Amino acid sequence: MSFISEFKEFAMKGNVMDMAIGVIIGGAFGKIVSSLVDDVLMPLVGKLTGGVNFADLFVTLGDGEFKSLAKEAGAAVLAYGQFIQNIVDFLIVAFCIFLMLKAINKLNRKKEEIPAPAEEPAPSKEEVLLTEIRDLLKDKKD
Repeated sequence: MSFISEFKEFAMKGNVMDMAIGVIIGGAFGKIVSSLVDDVLMPLVGKLTGGVNFADLFVTLGDGEFKSLAKEAGAAVLAYGQFIQNIVDFLIVAFCIFLMLKAINKLNRKKEEIPAPAEEPAPSKEEVLLTEIRDLLKDKKD
């Protein structure tokens, strides 16, 4: 088996395709969460904390005094505000994944709770004997 055919067989397996779809959806979901944090939550948190923009919180590690945009000016900075914002991103994503897994587990539990249809009990010896007698009498009539 050649390398290309082995790779094709591997890539077409269900698990790999499911994983690829998950990565693509996860990337799009990450953008949505980042936008939620950057554009909705952090401005609200900034408003509650007196107008602080977390993305602009930093400590300059070199010479020079910067009010904002120190990274763009080429200064070495410790951007702890951006770190805080990334932690909020992570917590929101983790919470959403937790809620999704909780819902999936709840659905799986409901599937397990559904009892399988009960099999009909085997006929008793008397029923089997009566069925044989009935069949014999039926054959005699014909």
